[in-house]
Amino acid sequence: MDTPAHEHWTDLTVRRPDDVRTITGRRVSLSWQMEKRAGHIDRLMNRTLPEDFPDPVERGDAGDVLAVLALSESIRRDLAARRGGDIREAILLGATWTEIAAAIDATPDEARAVLRDWTERQHQLHQREVERGRPLGSDADRHASVLALIELADDEPKAAGA
Repeated sequence: MDTPAHEHWTDLTVRRPDDVRTITGRRVSLSWQMEKRAGHIDRLMNRTLPEDFPDPVERGDAGDVLAVLALSESIRRDLAARRGGDIREAILLGATWTEIAAAIDATPDEARAVLRDWTERQHQLHQREVERGRPLGSDADRHASVLALIELADDEPKAAGA
């Protein structure tokens, strides 16, 4: 991909999780973050090669380790922010709370708490952003529909079409 945003990302030095932005100020996709992280890890792995290794290799340095740490934290944050939405999607596609809990190594009530926290944040976002003319987050109807999902019994899948 050879867009200005990707070129900017490729050339960007990452030292803090908040460095992970495109030229438009938006978050960088997880795939781009993982690709950049893998490059730094490859250079660090090259440090274990013998000094007389026959092929030219680029060996990692402290900057590579700092980038790996910052990218790892950024990826962790992005995944955590998506978790509630992923749980909502699982419920909508027919998974039960018991199945979701197993998938995230939690209890059904802990999984429900993740979704409840996510939907509350999405609803608050909508309330703030609607004043700015940007329909982001969850409006009252969507918020209520997500809260209804939380009320499903542990082994009760969402009814098809509901």
